[in-house]
Amino acid sequence: MHAIQQQYWAVRDYLSPVLKESKFKEHGRITPEEFVAAGDFLSYKFPVWTWEKGDASKARDYLPAEKQYLVTRGVPCLRRATSLAYTDADEDAERLLSFGDSSATADEWVETHAGRGATVDSAANPGEIDDIPDLDGDGLASAMADVSMVSESGATVGETPDLDDIPDMEEEGLEDGEDEATAAPVVPKAGGAIDASQVGVANGNLLQVRTYDVMITYDKYYQTPRIWLLGYDENRTPLTPSQIFQDISADHALKTVTIEAFPHSSSLQAASVHPCKHASVMKKVIERMNAGVVEEQLAARKNSGKHQDKDGKKKWGFGRKGGKEEGAKGAGEEEEVEGMRVDFYLVVFLKFIASIVPTIEVDSTTAF
Repeated sequence: MHAIQQQYWAVRDYLSPVLKESKFKEHGRITPEEFVAAGDFLSYKFPVWTWEKGDASKARDYLPAEKQYLVTRGVPCLRRATSLAYTDADEDAERLLSFGDSSATADEWVETHAGRGATVDSAANPGEIDDIPDLDGDGLASAMADVSMVSESGATVGETPDLDDIPDMEEEGLEDGEDEATAAPVVPKAGGAIDASQVGVANGNLLQVRTYDVMITYDKYYQTPRIWLLGYDENRTPLTPSQIFQDISADHALKTVTIEAFPHSSSLQAASVHPCKHASVMKKVIERMNAGVVEEQLAARKNSGKHQDKDGKKKWGFGRKGGKEEGAKGAGEEEEVEGMRVDFYLVVFLKFIASIVPTIEVDSTTAF
């Protein structure tokens, strides 16, 4: 059934017309040319993103041959999406803590997640630390009573030894011995690859970090960008679909995020966020951001207009027929501003995707 669905989507994408008119502010959709322009801006401002050409047999003719899709590799994922979920269960209960005396004027603090157990392998949970006793004058004197500043040989600690007394390594034959603590070198196989069994697994206090390769393609049918995720564990072993869904928000896993064939490869399967709602969401986000951009541009134009004409003269539409209409038209054109450019489309798009995959740091534009 899934194979039939894949074939249907491929035919539907092939028969869909290519968008020619720019409508990213009105409908949230962009043309292939605008996708390339937004990709160039993203890769220029944030070099972690690069263009890829993919499989030549899967190239789209409406995109440049060298700019088929964008990719960034090694995106960290430090924790699972379930760790961000907040419920009203008993483990997330709250309690009041009082510090100081028991009077009514004592400050009270709220402790959240009072019933939640301690998290292991976390730098924020170093474990219990015993109280360190204070040393008063008598205690410090008794603690230092047994400390001697003279070594067993009779020399005072800190005294510089005679250089002639230091044995030479060649005389003692220390160079011939082998250090047992030295790890044996890992010898690669004939093909130059190291066996996976020879790679050490992170444990103990080491934080096991998953990484993702994130790709952005252009969806011809929905006329929006589309995100693809390819995950690896700490040993660069590909993640299973069930492991990938652990890093997806519960509202989107197995619903809008599914495992599908990557369109620019003949064999690659990756997790993808379905773009059916991308246009409507991007339209709302762009409207909000565009309003703020327009206000800033109008304010900047107003401030620059005060210093433009130093002599205080103003041009009027006199001297020919239709001067009033043309003057009014010119005044209206002066009030029009460009607003948000399409170059910023993918920057806004990544911020939207970050809400779907909150633990995968796909948004490298947070400071922009």
